Amino acid sequence: MGASTLISWTDATWNFAVGCSKVDSDCKFCYMYRMSLKGKRYNPKTVRKTTTVFNLPLKLEKPSLVFAPSMSDPFHVDIDSFRHEVFDIIHKCPQHTFQLLTKRPERILDNLPKFWDELRGHVWLGTSIGSPTGLQRAFELLKARKVADTLFLSLEPLHQKLDFKDLHDPASISGDDQFEILRKFDWVIIGGESGNESGPYRYRPCQLDWIETIVEQCMEAKVPVYVKQLGTYLSGQLGLKHRHGEDIEEWPEHLRIRQMPYCYKGVRDYQNGVIK
Repeated sequence: MGASTLISWTDATWNFAVGCSKVDSDCKFCYMYRMSLKGKRYNPKTVRKTTTVFNLPLKLEKPSLVFAPSMSDPFHVDIDSFRHEVFDIIHKCPQHTFQLLTKRPERILDNLPKFWDELRGHVWLGTSIGSPTGLQRAFELLKARKVADTLFLSLEPLHQKLDFKDLHDPASISGDDQFEILRKFDWVIIGGESGNESGPYRYRPCQLDWIETIVEQCMEAKVPVYVKQLGTYLSGQLGLKHRHGEDIEEWPEHLRIRQMPYCYKGVRDYQNGVIK
């Protein structure tokens, strides 16, 4: 973690733990596992990082967006024994905004600290979904709506078509609002899968119209949407220079959209070449 990161929608990553376990097919080519094979830098077994890394937010002076962690899951059961230490550090850093992304949103409510009300204004809670089988996580995340100011969805790696028109609230009486559930979220990130051409951790195709559909639906629902990358497959199909399709200047203009949640006070929003 430091003043910069390769992840475009955040300022810094805080890996207070590394390692995870797979939940479903969305995790098939997880980059944490891919990195564990590259020089054996990461062990799939979830472990707490050393004190120096664990305390890094305390040393980051400039108010920043902090993605925590990028190499694990903040609500993994193996973090239960030291999660209170994580929240203690977050409590000491009100100048930062922490982005907690999990594939285990059903564990959020039972694992928040007693002083959560003092944190909720600078902690965003999100879940990762890459296919229709993962949509249930969206409903699980919404259970935290009563305690969270900012909820977000990360549709990455997007490896199957997703349509928010298929996401309905079973308790809805009218069902007339086809984006009723989508509007309950504050932010949507989209990204095609990145991976290797060979070996155990490759990539799955992401189609351009899948991204276009989500962008259009978010725009219609007035939910900020952030297109992070097109992915390795589309990079090859479109002949892009960036291997994983992360260079926004290479994309079709109508997909050059990088909006942030309405609560965000920075200048990251980018649309059609204009930062606003």
